[in-house]
Amino acid sequence: MPDTVLEVTALQRTFGTVRAVDEVSFALAQGGSLGIVGESGSGKTTTARIIVGLDRPDAGKVLLHGRDRTERARGRAQRLARARQIQMVFQDPYLSLDPRTSVQAALRETLRLHFPDIDHARRIAELLDQVGLGSWAADALPRRLSGGQRQRVAIARALAVEPAVMVLDEAVAALDVSVQAQVLNLLADIREQTGIGYLFITHDLGVVRCVTDDVVVMRHGRIVESGATAEVLAAPRHPYTRLLLDSVPRPGWDPRQIAAARRAL
Repeated sequence: MPDTVLEVTALQRTFGTVRAVDEVSFALAQGGSLGIVGESGSGKTTTARIIVGLDRPDAGKVLLHGRDRTERARGRAQRLARARQIQMVFQDPYLSLDPRTSVQAALRETLRLHFPDIDHARRIAELLDQVGLGSWAADALPRRLSGGQRQRVAIARALAVEPAVMVLDEAVAALDVSVQAQVLNLLADIREQTGIGYLFITHDLGVVRCVTDDVVVMRHGRIVESGATAEVLAAPRHPYTRLLLDSVPRPGWDPRQIAAARRAL
């Protein structure tokens, strides 16, 4: 059995009177891929932000290799070490990339911060090759790249710090279907090569089916179903999971029936 790299235990987060995350617990195996699925407002993104360290929980723990990440970091060195452990790739890379900064300058900035003593030019070339971009992309500005190419740059920047876990928050949702497939294949290759663990935050069960080993289904801040992806999607036990599966567009589907079923839950 693979070792556990990430363990989330009884996580809670409240905003006013809304319990956005309510007793959420799950584990990610070393080199594994876990999907967190749910509609907008289900709590999946808040959970991801807590795991990365962009938000703090009201209760519960996030353990990476058995060490608690919810305690406040002490000093710059510890903050940088935590940042290297878990990296996040967002839905729209254009918002997270400086439009005035070239690809190589963005990667060099990250490398200077975390690995000041290595050969940055060589590492940048390695990263661009790893994500399927050649040396031609080094001098490009984000606006000169396609959406898929910008997402590859965002992935390269996350990989630059050699994280144990990468959190992908709707990372292919804004891409065309053909480009989605290319990026998902790239991520699968990277996982096989590096042993990195993935946490996919998505509403798209097609993505979950393609790239995850296990899945957690969230609704109103709580986990309603979890298990091996193939088993959950083949024989969902919870009505909400079945609703999500029924919501996948297919010939002859009627969105009005889906809306009525959602209101009934």
